[in-house]
Amino acid sequence: MEMIVFIGLQASGKSTFYRQRFGDTHTLVSKDLLRNNKNPGRRQRQLIEAALRAGRPVVVDNTNPTPAQRAELVGLGHGHGATVTGYWFDPDVSGSLERNRRRNGAARVPDVAIFATIRKLVPPSYAEGFDRLFRVRTGDGVFDVSDWVEDGGR
Repeated sequence: MEMIVFIGLQASGKSTFYRQRFGDTHTLVSKDLLRNNKNPGRRQRQLIEAALRAGRPVVVDNTNPTPAQRAELVGLGHGHGATVTGYWFDPDVSGSLERNRRRNGAARVPDVAIFATIRKLVPPSYAEGFDRLFRVRTGDGVFDVSDWVEDGGR
């Protein structure tokens, strides 16, 4: 059983990547789908736990920018016996801003949200408890996935 945690800016391609790579096999949990919920964090935990208890692999598609925010997810996954895999989406502020401009309705976020996330975005580390980590580069609608290099591969 697997739990995947996406890490990256808004409009970095995370949801498209989910649809292309995991849409047929993994349950999607995203706070974007819980906008009208009074406590989206609690509801997210419930949905993750329900999927893992049922033996279904799950993808958590949020920005998850800090180790503190990821710690709960990693602990939740391991607590249910899941392998926890992180996917770091290389930050590209200008690319995210451009993709965000093409979004409609509630899918579009204020530009300030992207700038706020980049300020707190911290690359993941195996020290956080991830079993596997990958780096995703986005370009022209194509995703290049490589094994994580602990220093961020920069």
